[in-house]
Amino acid sequence: MNLKRIYAIIIRQLFLLRKNFTRFVNIFLWIALDVILWGFITQYLNNVSKAEFSFVPAILGAVILWGFLVRVQQGVILSFFEDMWSQNFLNLFASPIKTTEYILGLIGASIITSVAGLSFITVIASVAFNYNLLAIGLPLLLFLLVMFIFGLALGIITISFTLRFGPAGEWLAWIFPFLLGPLSGIIYPISILPNILQIISKIIPPSYVFEGLREIVFKKTFSPELLITGALIAFIYLFLSYLIFVYTFKIVKRKGLLARFSSEG
Repeated sequence: MNLKRIYAIIIRQLFLLRKNFTRFVNIFLWIALDVILWGFITQYLNNVSKAEFSFVPAILGAVILWGFLVRVQQGVILSFFEDMWSQNFLNLFASPIKTTEYILGLIGASIITSVAGLSFITVIASVAFNYNLLAIGLPLLLFLLVMFIFGLALGIITISFTLRFGPAGEWLAWIFPFLLGPLSGIIYPISILPNILQIISKIIPPSYVFEGLREIVFKKTFSPELLITGALIAFIYLFLSYLIFVYTFKIVKRKGLLARFSSEG
């Protein structure tokens, strides 16, 4: 493994970001709009309900964590799509770069963009709605770790799908997280879902994060079991997603399908 090649992938994405300011919209604007929208909704719920608790930590905190996951996933796929849109794959893999180095480069770029987006919306939530995400304390790091790992897994799986089926498969990358959202219990407990959907939710790592967040908010207790289970499942997804990418890349290379992503193809 060559660290210089990984660094080169990361730097290339940062240069593209500097030259294409529309990408800042994806990093900052959409997630900021989500936080603002749900921030006002939680304020409305606090005003019209007679609950003895505030909706802000439960709902707004969950929205921020989900937004972080989406930013991680999109940080991976956008770096991949830049190579696809620029028809650069043949040039890229004609070099000595390995698939592991390429994936690590995409992950490095995703870390930078997702952390920047998280910092931005944390400030917005604090200034606009007086909500301090850091008040969760140490469990916050565990929540973010699970969401980060699963976000990477989603990103790698979706680029594997696109790599195998061509640019027409790009649509899946954008809707995949939103298909999982209703099953993850972002703003409601998993227990309200039908039994069959509750079973599916148990294999989705974010569901454990949001259940753990609600326990902290409503019961003032932290459940390590929930987070350990969610983290283990997320690591399994990440490992499987890497194997899927490597296997898919071998098939695509053997069948000559990389030509679909080049100007010659």
